[in-house]
Amino acid sequence: MSNPEVQMTFQTLAWRDGALELLDQRALPTRVTTVTCAGVMDVFEAIRNLTVRGAPAIGVAAAYGMVLSISDAAASLERVRAQLDEDARRLKAARPTAVNLMWAVDRMMRAAAASDAYDAAGLRDHLEREAIAIHREDQAMCRKIGEIGLPLFIDGMNILTHCNAGALATSGIGTALAPIYCAHARGVRLHVFADETRPVWQGARLTMWELMQQGVPCTLITDNTAASLFAKQRIDAVIVGADRIAANGDVVNKIGTYNLAVLAVHHGVPFYVAAPTSTFDPALPNGRHIPIEERSSTEVSNVGPVRLAPPGAKIYSPAFDLTPSDLVTAIISDQGITPGGRDG
Repeated sequence: MSNPEVQMTFQTLAWRDGALELLDQRALPTRVTTVTCAGVMDVFEAIRNLTVRGAPAIGVAAAYGMVLSISDAAASLERVRAQLDEDARRLKAARPTAVNLMWAVDRMMRAAAASDAYDAAGLRDHLEREAIAIHREDQAMCRKIGEIGLPLFIDGMNILTHCNAGALATSGIGTALAPIYCAHARGVRLHVFADETRPVWQGARLTMWELMQQGVPCTLITDNTAASLFAKQRIDAVIVGADRIAANGDVVNKIGTYNLAVLAVHHGVPFYVAAPTSTFDPALPNGRHIPIEERSSTEVSNVGPVRLAPPGAKIYSPAFDLTPSDLVTAIISDQGITPGGRDG
């Protein structure tokens, strides 16, 4: 079965005239605006401050960042390679949990090491071709995830998703939302419940925005509402993305994912994870070895400039949590559907 054609109404990132153009996700949904990264530090800041986010999109952006690391075509190759080493370390530190970032930077460094370019301009051209290849591969992996996951979702289902694992999180049609977009394009009637995803509201701001852009029926709920919907038998399946998947199938994803996995098991609802192969980290035996990024306390204490918590309040703000493999029904990747460790 061929993948149904899905046409997105926006581009998360684009490489134009030697610069990286990013849809500024901090401004959504009230403003649609772009940020142009002309240098590697622009890319670093864009990843760090969530202008671009989502593990696959971060990886593609970082690949282009490595191209932008070579800013002086007249510089010696020795100097350029030293700068690449420094910028690789900097980019990988921008977001420590998502493995796609490290995967893309390491692949760019291997490409640099294998290049026989005799000057800085030639090495930059070589790296640009590699970054474009990474970009195209991510788009193809997203389409494949949509095609492979499509049969799991039948007409009339209510689907719950968490955070944003759609086109905004990738350079293609998304991961968790890819099967939904493919089903919608084929005329399969699905309804998506998107939870708000505190503390940065990626579900409310981003998932709802892109689902509405694509005309997919959807309803926004608070994070607190999910359990009630499960109890009322109004959820038929849960699908989420991932920022890193360990060798044993443990999944690290946006904080709150674990809550939904526990609810899904209790209520007998399948819990799916969708991710490209670049999100798998076979070097880590289990999820306990995955570093969990902690974010600024203001993401919890404030909504924009408005402070909700009292001054001096202690705040714990992990960006991600660990969902053990025994709570996962299946993982949908561009290579196929792998059963999780969950029984039944």
